[in-house]
Amino acid sequence: MTKDFEKDLDNKLDEKAPDTELPMELAPDTEAESSNQRVVGGIGGKLLFFYAAFVSLFHIYILNFRPMEQLLFRNYHLLLLGILGFAFFPGWAKAKAKIHWSDYLGMAGLIAVSAYLVQNFDRIQFVFGTGRVTTMDMLMSLLGILLVFELARRTSGNSLPILALIFLIYPFVGQYLPGIFETPAYSTERILTYLYTTNGVFSAPLAISSRYIVLFIIFSAFLTVSGVGTYFVEFAFAISGFARGGPAKVAVLSSALMGMMNGTSAGNVVATGSLSIPLMKKVGYTSTFAAATEAVASTGGQIMPPIMGAGVFIMAEITGIAYERIMVAGILPALLYFFSAYMMVDYEAIKLKLHGVPRHLLPSISKTLKRAYLFIPVIVLIYSLLSGYSIIRAGFWGIISSFLVSLIAKETRMGPKQIFEALEKGARGSVQLMSVCAAAGIIMGVIALTGIGARFANVLLAIADTNLLLALFFTMVVCILLGMGMPTTAAYAVAASVMAPGLVSITINHPMFAHIPSDIIRLMPHMFVFYFACVSAITPPVALAAYAGAGISGSDPMRTGVMSFRLGIASYIVPYMFFFAPEILGIGEPAMIALRTTTALLGILALSSMVQSYFFGHLVFIQRILLLGAAFSLVSPNEIFDALGIGLMVLVLLSHKLPFIKERAQEVEEQAAEGA
Repeated sequence: MTKDFEKDLDNKLDEKAPDTELPMELAPDTEAESSNQRVVGGIGGKLLFFYAAFVSLFHIYILNFRPMEQLLFRNYHLLLLGILGFAFFPGWAKAKAKIHWSDYLGMAGLIAVSAYLVQNFDRIQFVFGTGRVTTMDMLMSLLGILLVFELARRTSGNSLPILALIFLIYPFVGQYLPGIFETPAYSTERILTYLYTTNGVFSAPLAISSRYIVLFIIFSAFLTVSGVGTYFVEFAFAISGFARGGPAKVAVLSSALMGMMNGTSAGNVVATGSLSIPLMKKVGYTSTFAAATEAVASTGGQIMPPIMGAGVFIMAEITGIAYERIMVAGILPALLYFFSAYMMVDYEAIKLKLHGVPRHLLPSISKTLKRAYLFIPVIVLIYSLLSGYSIIRAGFWGIISSFLVSLIAKETRMGPKQIFEALEKGARGSVQLMSVCAAAGIIMGVIALTGIGARFANVLLAIADTNLLLALFFTMVVCILLGMGMPTTAAYAVAASVMAPGLVSITINHPMFAHIPSDIIRLMPHMFVFYFACVSAITPPVALAAYAGAGISGSDPMRTGVMSFRLGIASYIVPYMFFFAPEILGIGEPAMIALRTTTALLGILALSSMVQSYFFGHLVFIQRILLLGAAFSLVSPNEIFDALGIGLMVLVLLSHKLPFIKERAQEVEEQAAEGA
């Protein structure tokens, strides 16, 4: 938070809040006490600081002023950030105190592989992946792949490396497998060298990481260091912190603002949850609910335009659809997602009779609005993207505008020290996403080599001939399973390679989509896959965002995961609307878009009310069943079902007046009060 806001809360630490029974406390303003990164001190730490700043400057310079051959640039991207990965991410817990000899060995391996690629660049471009390679080519490829595995393991845990290893083994044993899993026999030389080219490690995910993701993480770092980014959180507190259950609504709003610039849901939980979760607990939310709310809100940041958590860059690269078109298509689905999250926390506050943070503890609305110029960098970014500038140029102007805006006020002004700090944070923050993108590239390379993606597509087409809804459900399950335990960017890259081709074939060939423009035909499946790759972060049993929130709140991780699933239930329904009500992607007549959006909002309201068992009063079982029926009716693309859904909601509202239902609802309310 900004210094003024911290000071204001600090001055009130020991005061009793007049509208609550508990004193307000300031949560630690740290990125993560549980971070797995090591802190390097002394001269080594200073050298790494300036090295990381150089890495950011290198990317900014090459991307904007001195383009180079793409494979070479991606090679340097992997090398420069990989060295930071071995320096800052220990191989095991006991090695966190200082850089271990094995870390230096990993750095040396990266340098050797990178130097070999540069030295043999002309030959490698033509022979890698063909089988006409030398033993040294194969060994260097193997070493590079193993180093990518290790970087991914250090930065994001075991799930992605294990999945990538399974895929790596597949072409070696595929010739012995039955059915759709059978592959031709491949030589070891061909497999390894194929995967260490632009077909594998250096394919689309790492291309996006090197060109776009690193630039936007540097942009986010400039916002953070200058204090511009924390103004977003202060703004959220100012306009919603005093409302009932205020800190939870602040979490929803601030996570939407900050999460779109963060490539991982769990990272966003840590960044904004360190303040919002303790405050939610203080006003009366349970630790489980507080952690789950932050997890759901932070996961939603990944689908929030304009940046959409960096995964959208990969979508633009894979589909060939203009970035600004994807950004516009994501607006209404994000609105539905966050409307659901907002209603969930509002209903919980009503049920628990919770108040917000007292007004005198919060930033002044008038003073906060006077500093609204701090939104200029985001406005510049959005304007640049919508005006036809390239994504790289838009990110560059975003960084420049962040610096210029910081100069307006003394408290945000960036000097040389702050500039270098932002550059260092940008490079360090890019390490994890670079690592997971490289590992995801291995998986995509295996899919391309073996053709397993096309076989999955044929399976989907066979299912869709029987039932489209069943094909979508099957895709949803596979995407969630593939995404469990992985950052959003990697989860989408993998799921898009395996499942999206099949859905694209379905949309192209299905008669109900004949009237839809060709770009939307390609976009619908990828948006579907992207959403479920995102919500895998809040889906038990491996819900990374929920686990991160549980670590801050002290709640049980599994219960927090289940609560996250419950609070984010709308996110499991909205993607189906991409196919059955594609108007919410911004296509069609304005009147029809407005109708579909309105009925979808009512449907989400009905669903939230059913889940929270509250709709203008506590609900009994039959009322919840009626609201569930209303929810499914209202999200369907049929005016008759829309009318039915609205009728069911009105019926539930009127049923509160019926004596026997009213009496039962009062009993439920009394039981809830006793439980609280």
